[in-house]
Amino acid sequence: MTDAPDLLLAHHLKTLKLPTFLREYDKLARQCAAEGQDHVRFLARLVELELIDRERRMIERRIKAAKFPATKSLDSFDFKAIPRLNKMQVLELARGEWIERRENVIALGPSGTGKTHVALGLGLAACQKGIAVGFTTAAALVHELMEARDERRLLRLQKQMAGYKLLIIDELGFVPLSKTGAELLFELISQRYERGATMITSNLPFDEWTETFGSERLTGALLDRLTHHVHILEMNGDSYRLAQSRARNNVKAN
Repeated sequence: MTDAPDLLLAHHLKTLKLPTFLREYDKLARQCAAEGQDHVRFLARLVELELIDRERRMIERRIKAAKFPATKSLDSFDFKAIPRLNKMQVLELARGEWIERRENVIALGPSGTGKTHVALGLGLAACQKGIAVGFTTAAALVHELMEARDERRLLRLQKQMAGYKLLIIDELGFVPLSKTGAELLFELISQRYERGATMITSNLPFDEWTETFGSERLTGALLDRLTHHVHILEMNGDSYRLAQSRARNNVKAN
């Protein structure tokens, strides 16, 4: 009969979905008793543990839902390797206020200069602040949009994309788009205009985006929407990845 209260408590904590309470209450009760702390302090510490653990699990779920190809933080980015990139601007963007204002970020620079890393870092920072993030490449997104249109579920996909407070579209300009693909991407970005924040990385300067979209009219209309409320990250310079590779090789050689 002595186990009945413990079993009942465990049952109630599972029903209330308080796993940290269930896992920690016995150990913390003994610790508080040994320290002479009253029941209010015991409960306060237990609630704090539950809240911390719940926030950690929520962040993990947001990161998983974002579908990042890798988890990278801005802490691991070598800003010295890309001197033209404004570090203070990036760190300010990491605070996420631009997302709440439904503004855009465009990172421009040659391949290998760390655009994806910065995008992943800003996306991770947003997840940690409770913001719903989606990550995709331009080619994958256009393929998904065209497939959804063919299968008559385009509206459902557009609604899903609208649900992201921050949508990151990586590698725009690496692959020219078909007329239909360009129009679908334009439609999606237009739907997000002043309704959600969008970040785009591209290896092409703005005056060469027509090569990707195939139409000056469409490209002009797209840039008009994207650059209305925009933060531009200039990331021209030597290859960031090449510099990292050389640094690793030098370490091995030494």
